[in-house]
Amino acid sequence: MTEPATVKAALTSQSIETPSWAYGNSGTRFKVFARPGVPRTPQEKLDDAAKVHEFTGAAPTVALHIPWDTVDDYAALAAHARDRGLTLGTVNANTFQDDDFRLGSVCHPDPAVRRKALDHLLACVDIMDATGSRDLKLWFADGTNYPGQDDVRERQDRLAEALAAVYERLGDDQRMLLEYKLFEPAFYTTDVPDWGTAYAHCLKLGPRAQVVVDTGHHAPGTNIEFIVATLLREGRLGAFDFNSRFYADDDLMVGAADPFQLFRIMYEVVRGGGLTADVAFMLDQCHNIEEKIPAIIRSVMNVQEATAKALLVDREALATAQRTGDVLEANAVLMDAYNTDVRPLLAEVREEQGLDGDPMAAYRRSGWAAKTAEERIGGQQAGWGA
Repeated sequence: MTEPATVKAALTSQSIETPSWAYGNSGTRFKVFARPGVPRTPQEKLDDAAKVHEFTGAAPTVALHIPWDTVDDYAALAAHARDRGLTLGTVNANTFQDDDFRLGSVCHPDPAVRRKALDHLLACVDIMDATGSRDLKLWFADGTNYPGQDDVRERQDRLAEALAAVYERLGDDQRMLLEYKLFEPAFYTTDVPDWGTAYAHCLKLGPRAQVVVDTGHHAPGTNIEFIVATLLREGRLGAFDFNSRFYADDDLMVGAADPFQLFRIMYEVVRGGGLTADVAFMLDQCHNIEEKIPAIIRSVMNVQEATAKALLVDREALATAQRTGDVLEANAVLMDAYNTDVRPLLAEVREEQGLDGDPMAAYRRSGWAAKTAEERIGGQQAGWGA
């Protein structure tokens, strides 16, 4: 069984990246719900992110989204983050909110539109140079709605050409993270619909091209932990986008829909050495009805709890049961770890770091929500249209 000191050390070093857009107004296709105190600028998003890190001790990096986080001086934005104990993490490109991209971006049949999309991706690498960010994350809404709408194979050729151009532009210490999604907004074919397609493109590009697993981007019943185990085995798991789903890409708090699935995923991460590898653990959630910061704190805590349980699995006992074909005992070993209440352990870890054992209660006492609601009046609240 893993020694408590080893478990504590792993939990203390765990880092979970929060997304800038999760601090803004968000909603469904029908309505975006505004709340008081929502950030109006990228700098205010970082101010909120700093509070998450202050109370959890586990969220020191913030992912940016371009153009939602466009500023005149990205080096100054990075300095703003550092002043608050943060660093800027993944840069996320956006090629899905321009009218020109109605039929796709890098896979569009018109070369002029493809060039426009590629120019945006290359501009995002320029931003990475200025912020010191390591990772460029690419998700494409590209696809088709109707049979015959476009040539499926040619679209893959166009995608490969664009990815190769971006990969060539990356610095030696920078990575490309390619995300996949089963469907939405395209309903007949999606140009990067699954981990196999993403993996195939990354394999052709080189070792600095890695796959992103968004836990909400799979068909019902998909064994996500198998995908995680395989990509780790191949050295191609670059990052997670953690969230929860009931039906489609619901972007709920991670662990909200199926905490047992999150545990199973984190066990494969632990088993495959993912905690010590260059895997970026990022949240990707859009809160429709709940408060922004508490929801992010809750997600960070949920990932920590799943990680703690995964670390508590008696690997030796599990291996013995697996080798001897003791099916029930093998399952029992996993379930014993999953059923362990790790909240006291995590509270102890936080207290040893000089933090409050209960991040949610500490945030409530801080008065930050009332303070920002009073100060952030006027201007344009951050958010996305729906």
